[in-house]
Amino acid sequence: MNQTRKIRQNEKDLIVFLLEKLNFNIADYPINEEIFEYEGGKMGSISLNNNPDAYAGDLIQVEYIDTDDTPVIITLTHDTEGQLLDLDFWKTDFSKLLKYPTINEIMLRN
Repeated sequence: MNQTRKIRQNEKDLIVFLLEKLNFNIADYPINEEIFEYEGGKMGSISLNNNPDAYAGDLIQVEYIDTDDTPVIITLTHDTEGQLLDLDFWKTDFSKLLKYPTINEIMLRN
């Protein structure tokens, strides 16, 4: 069984920011209070509904430069039911995320 925890405010803020960038109605995408951390939180990726088999696609990708100057790709995904699935972080050198990004540090990807 996967270990869950309460979602942190900075994670919620980032998700809301990404949904706003998509011009989505935030009320249509409720954010679960209980989440699951992938890899024990090493890179910052979280599952918002704990069903990775339900992946239906990416909603948006943004980029962040961690404090060690390593790019981090952040992807918000949705599931087959149209709900939020994951907030996925991929640090390009696979190292541990050093600082969680604020919305002011996020760059939209083309």
